[in-house]
Amino acid sequence: MKNTRKTMRDTASRRFNTVSVMQTPRSAPGDLAAIHIRHQIQAGDLGLIARAHGLIYSRECGFDETFEAYVATPLAECVIRRSPSDRLWIAERAGRFFGCIAIVEASPSRVQLRWYLVDPAARGIGLGKRLLQLAVEFCRERRYETCILWTVAQLTGAANLYRWAGFRKIQEKPGVMWGVQVVEEKYELRITS
Repeated sequence: MKNTRKTMRDTASRRFNTVSVMQTPRSAPGDLAAIHIRHQIQAGDLGLIARAHGLIYSRECGFDETFEAYVATPLAECVIRRSPSDRLWIAERAGRFFGCIAIVEASPSRVQLRWYLVDPAARGIGLGKRLLQLAVEFCRERRYETCILWTVAQLTGAANLYRWAGFRKIQEKPGVMWGVQVVEEKYELRITS
């Protein structure tokens, strides 16, 4: 069973690498100014977001296919609900997906940051920081008191951005999820006092 999972992850990784190698030369973002960030949901967005999470996290963290389902289910519920308290941003250039982030209301005063992802081809140009800024600005505009997020310890680059934005780690929880050992981390940002 273990070898089957490894083979599946290797296959997903090769498939992702093939897509990246084929697309990056002709559609790499270049710089942040070349990327359009929108929050109007369009047909196909949810599938792109779930697929990108599945492929990138399989390649970079060894997560199995259950992670893609973990992303897809609440993402679909969020879009079906269509609450003005929630917002999903999508970064793209010429129709190519480069990243996303979302704020989802948990209560009238508390929200959760979710589905934060930057395509490897767009890392290092400030896109991750810009997406995080948009999410935090939205929270401030809506006067939420607290924003929380869950991540895993191995995502150190994202953790650096969370701390840069003012989040602080408030909890750690080791366990097995998505076919691998993880240390879940919970971060919190106090927005209003």
